[in-house]
Parts: sequence; C-alpha cells; structure tokens
Amino acid sequence: MADEEFSATVRVTDKGSVIELVGTVNRMAKEGMESAYVQAARSPGEIVLDFKKVDYINSTGIAVIVGVLAMARAEQRAVGALRLTDHYKEVFEITRLADFMHIYEDTASVN
Repeated sequence: MADEEFSATVRVTDKGSVIELVGTVNRMAKEGMESAYVQAARSPGEIVLDFKKVDYINSTGIAVIVGVLAMARAEQRAVGALRLTDHYKEVFEITRLADFMHIYEDTASVN
C-alpha cells in the first residue's frame, strides 16, 4: 500500500464546509487536517470530512481525527464523515468515532 501524501481542501457550501481529504491519514496529516479545520470553521454550519480519496487511515490517523473532533466539540460544532468505505465505517463504529459524528453515504444525504 503506497503512502500517498496527505492534502486537504476546504469547500464552503450553503450548509457548512466540506473538507476533501486526499491520501494517507496518519500522524503526518495532523498539521494539514487541523489547518483545514480552522479554515472550514470560519464559516457557520457543519464541517464534513470527505473520505472519498483517502487511501489509508492508521491508528495515528484516527488520533488526528479525534483531535479535530475535540476542536469541534469545544466550539459546539457538528462534524460529519462522508463516503467512508465499508471497512472504515466499521473502524469508526469500533472506535466509537461514529458516536461523535454523522456518517453520510453520499453527498445527497449531507444536511
């Protein structure tokens, strides 16, 4: 499994912001993920993390996501996850991340 370099792009919608994640979510993604969160949080509404182009998430990547959830919780902001693979949906259930964020199947179901 190739580690594709992580990147995050923010897109503001009329209902919040979507952060498109690309590559591998691991400890190296922390700075990019937090920076994208801060940018997305400038707009009101839910912040949705789009996992469509994520190749791999390891345990330190889960910790990075938990850190973003903590930032959102401090601001009382809703966070969602969009287009997780079946495997990562299960990981989010097992780690209880799904208890703290909305899980969306596709863009039509967001908000």
